Amino acid sequence: MYLEPSVTQAVKILIVGHFGVGKTTCIGSLSEITPLRTEEQITVASVGLDDLTNTPNKTTTTVAMDFGRLTLSDSLVLYLFGTPGQERFTEMWEDLSRGALGALVLVDPERLDESFAVLDLVESFGLTYTIGVNSFEGQAEYALDEVHEALNLEARTPIVRCDVRDERSSAEALITLVQHLMTQLAA
Repeated sequence: MYLEPSVTQAVKILIVGHFGVGKTTCIGSLSEITPLRTEEQITVASVGLDDLTNTPNKTTTTVAMDFGRLTLSDSLVLYLFGTPGQERFTEMWEDLSRGALGALVLVDPERLDESFAVLDLVESFGLTYTIGVNSFEGQAEYALDEVHEALNLEARTPIVRCDVRDERSSAEALITLVQHLMTQLAA
C-alpha cells in the first residue's frame, strides 16, 4: 500500500524493550501495512544468551528490526521501528535510533530489572520516551505509580498500561507518546 501524495511529513518512532516484552506484537497490532519482521527461530546457539525462563513458549526472536507504518492524517505518517531486545544487538539500536523522534518503551512489570539497560540506551541516544506497561495473562496488575517509582523515572515521564495484542490499547500507548513529544517540542 503506497502513501497518498498528500503525505508531506514522516516521523520515525522506536518501539523498544527487553527480550520478549511484546515489541513485534505491538507493531503488528498498529501497522496499516503488513509489518516487516526479521524473526528467526530460537536455536541452541542462543543458550546462555537468551533467558527464556519468563517466556517459555517463545520460539522466535527479532534479529534486526520490525517495521510498520501508521498514517495519522492526510499529511502525517509514523514509521514504527522495533528493536531487538537482546544486549548483543545494541549496535542495531544505535543505527535505528538515528533520526527517531521518540520511543515507546515497553516493560513487563514482572521483569522490571530487565528494563534498566533499555532505559539507559534510550536516554543515551537522547530520545524522548513514554513507558507502556504491557499486560500478560495470569500476571498481577501493579499500580502505575509503583512501576514509575520502581523504574526511577523522572516525574514528567508518562506511563500507561497497555495490551500490545490489542490495536486500541497499543494505539493509546502510542498516542501518549505522540502527545508527550508534542509537549516537549512546544517547550
